[in-house]
Amino acid sequence: MSPPELLALFMFAAACLALMGGYSVAFTLGGVSLVFAALGVFTGIFEPSFLLALPGRIFPLITREILIAVPLFVFMGVMLEKSRIAEDLLEAMGDLFGPVRGGLGISVVIVGALLAASTGIVGATVVTMGLLSLPTMLKRGYAPSLASGSIAASGTLGQIIPPSIVLVILGDQMSNAFQEAQRSHNLQSDGVVSVGDLFAGALLPGLILVACYAIYIAFIAALRPKMAPAVGWQENVNVRRFIFRTLKAMLPPMLLIIAVLGSILSGYATPTRGAALGALGAILLAAYKLSDDNVITRRLVVFGTIGLISIICIDLTGVDMRFNQESWAMNETMAVSFAMFFAGAALIGTGMALWFLRKQGSLAEVSRSTMYITCMVFVILIGATMFSLVFRGFGGDELVARALEASPGGQWGALILVMIVMFLLGFFLDFIEITFVIVPLVAPPLLAMGMDPIWLGILMALNLQTSFLTPPFGFALFYLRGVAPPEVTTTALYRGVLPFIGIQLFVILLVAFVPQIATSLPEMMAN
Repeated sequence: MSPPELLALFMFAAACLALMGGYSVAFTLGGVSLVFAALGVFTGIFEPSFLLALPGRIFPLITREILIAVPLFVFMGVMLEKSRIAEDLLEAMGDLFGPVRGGLGISVVIVGALLAASTGIVGATVVTMGLLSLPTMLKRGYAPSLASGSIAASGTLGQIIPPSIVLVILGDQMSNAFQEAQRSHNLQSDGVVSVGDLFAGALLPGLILVACYAIYIAFIAALRPKMAPAVGWQENVNVRRFIFRTLKAMLPPMLLIIAVLGSILSGYATPTRGAALGALGAILLAAYKLSDDNVITRRLVVFGTIGLISIICIDLTGVDMRFNQESWAMNETMAVSFAMFFAGAALIGTGMALWFLRKQGSLAEVSRSTMYITCMVFVILIGATMFSLVFRGFGGDELVARALEASPGGQWGALILVMIVMFLLGFFLDFIEITFVIVPLVAPPLLAMGMDPIWLGILMALNLQTSFLTPPFGFALFYLRGVAPPEVTTTALYRGVLPFIGIQLFVILLVAFVPQIATSLPEMMAN
């Protein structure tokens, strides 16, 4: 091993130690990079001209269109979190599945999946469900381990069920890694990897994971009824009112999810435009949910929503009624008139929704949270870019490639090694740091071995999701521990998540040995 490569290993180890010591991620990556670059220049084993390429690497990153989807999806998730959507969903699904053994736990899984698809923020989902559903489940006789385990596992579904911030960032990095593998290994391929492909690839594994969670809870309820008892119907329940309340709680978030995901997967909109549609829908939905006593605001929001949906439907249908010149002129005038009317309705409704949310204080709070999370992501991205540049300057990328190629077992051995490293790093690092630092180093050599980029990306996403649950450092466990009642001990929490970790490992193996689970839907879309 040459001195530059040895210094690259020390640099990686120093960064990991500093991060484990609790130092800021972005500034740790950048600071360690500069210290080792200076050390390399002083010893004559690092070329200073490498640092001149840093502005040229950062500017294209922060101006990349696909990354605009990150603040938009964050805004959408935080806005829906403030709109009491989780509370209504949990109440409705709890009443619907309550009479079934384990029904309350299954309802938590379903609500977790819906919140994952609508918010995509693990911390917010786990905290919200922990505050709302954990006391109810304990009160109804659920075992603390099963109740806490199902909530923690369901909260991490935001990592894998699209649209997800993880998949946006991971898709961008996989696209860069695929291009790097083609360039460095002279691979001839016209294919490209997009965030939409990763969304499509993650859909089936995410649904399989939800189904496995629900089956496990139903199995435990049947085997040990005392751990997940049934909850009886309320006396004198009004069936019509019950159905209306359930549909009222479920339809708005489901329609928003279908609109966002459907627009992206169908090719009608890019992930960035789909995220913008989701942010706009979240504004309208939040204003409607929070304006219980303001009839005028509610009616204008509904008016604006109808206008927005009408514009989308007109654009989707694209009806061409040009039978002749005269009728075309008349139809063109009518089409422009209708379009202006619906656009005005959407503008009025959105403006009223923003005014109401601003007056209430929710808009400022959501904007601050969005700015905080977005700045964190992009500052980490800049630090990770500096780290990877200096690491490559020492020849670290070639060292990683040789290590993976020399690993026993060929492709599978290299894949298992990378997955184990990412799993262990998930104990200490967030998914953002792992995606920005590790993926650019290991993905190009793996892709150069002939691995499918979508399949590899989904395996990495599932692996990162598993690390959120693994004791003792899983982030979801910290979130839930902070809001759990005193009767839920840390031991019960750890014991409760172990079966769900086993389910996630099973799904990872299933996707690994049956790649069509992750690749079939993107191939169908491409064709």
